[in-house]
Amino acid sequence: MSDTVDALLLDMLEWIGKTDRPYADVMDAWRTSCPRLPVWEEANDRRLVTQAQQAGGVPVVQLTASGRAYLDRHLRDHG
Repeated sequence: MSDTVDALLLDMLEWIGKTDRPYADVMDAWRTSCPRLPVWEEANDRRLVTQAQQAGGVPVVQLTASGRAYLDRHLRDHG
């Protein structure tokens, strides 16, 4: 994977890791039709994010345990 996608993936995980994000907000911010920047797709393929339902039925995106570990490892290593 390209360094650009890796950097964007970490940006996305850090953004989602602060608080669960509404699915619509994540799609507005991170979905792309560019095949060279598949950030959302890469996060899903690696199982770093998951979708859930908030109270009231609002779909949200949150980090999985693997996503949290990936983010924590990067933050620790690159401080």
